[in-house]
Amino acid sequence: MNRDPVLLRVDANPRTGFERFARCLVLAAALQRRRRPVYFLSNLEPNSLAMTVKRGGNNWTAVDHPVGSANDLRQTADLVRQHHAAAIYVDDPEAGQDYYAELAGTGTTVLAMDHLATSRFPTHVVVNPLLGPSKESYEFDRDTQLLLGKRFTLVRPEIRRQRPTRSQEPAPLAAMVDGKPSGQYRALVALGEDDPHQQTTELAKLVLAAPRIGKVDIIVRREHPQIDAIRELTETHKGRLELALEPAEISARLVRCHFAITGGGGWSNELACIGVPQLLVLQMEHHWPNAHRLEEEGCATCLGWHQNISAGTIRLAIQNLLTDPLERQAMARTGRKLIDGRGPDRIVNAMEIVLAGRARKATVRLAA
Repeated sequence: MNRDPVLLRVDANPRTGFERFARCLVLAAALQRRRRPVYFLSNLEPNSLAMTVKRGGNNWTAVDHPVGSANDLRQTADLVRQHHAAAIYVDDPEAGQDYYAELAGTGTTVLAMDHLATSRFPTHVVVNPLLGPSKESYEFDRDTQLLLGKRFTLVRPEIRRQRPTRSQEPAPLAAMVDGKPSGQYRALVALGEDDPHQQTTELAKLVLAAPRIGKVDIIVRREHPQIDAIRELTETHKGRLELALEPAEISARLVRCHFAITGGGGWSNELACIGVPQLLVLQMEHHWPNAHRLEEEGCATCLGWHQNISAGTIRLAIQNLLTDPLERQAMARTGRKLIDGRGPDRIVNAMEIVLAGRARKATVRLAA
């Protein structure tokens, strides 16, 4: 790769969460397809996350200060100049208007990834990888390009590849009861990169005890704070409860499940892309706009805020979904129609167009 690199300024630790880091990994894969070297400027905790960055063929530079601080701005600007970066993506809510303006002063193209719309963006591009909020919620300069909505949703390549396989709902489990097919279903519990209220174990137990549920798959990141408890639970319910951590394992579970319980964030969009019916249990305030859009489009049923949902409500929602095959079919079709999974490539194409436009203006200015 001999093109100017792209920098990604994003942290991943218990304080900032891991959702933003995960979606930057998806973006990095799309940048590499356009032969752009990628450098992560990140504070990573645990340090094993650095191996995830490097396994994807990316570079990692450790940073010592939180995004938005004067020391971080100085270090980031120095790295932009050192690498002659074509562009830098900043994905952190602490990066304010002054931070973006200072980075733009280095001469590089500055792109903000944000789904909160709580700051003004004097950047060249603003990307919202979720389905909300809408354009009206953002403040931006006249020449800023906004990439919002379903066309720019980030979906991992290994998940998008499951769209053809998920074109039809899997058959019910083949286990026999009294010599007859059990007609049981397979559920998936995937609350996202962050599980701030640590409800994965509780929801898995609840779903496992629901009628007509034969198996339950749990998908969490490897650094989940309850990973040992989840492994112990899967051993207790061996044969009915399974844990998936690696991409290949996750893809296999997505193909087999009949519905999923998700948190309304990026993972919910990815499951909608391949056509998995969903029940949404919200754990984070900023996922509300995304969850509302999924429900409005008919891709999922939003059960509400996690503290306000009773066990009976979840069991009833599962029963209603499993007894209505037409509803599951409608959810699958609308999800696949809403999100096609090509968002990462569209974001990179938009960046390349902006870079080409700026280069052309610079050439004209020099010629004059």
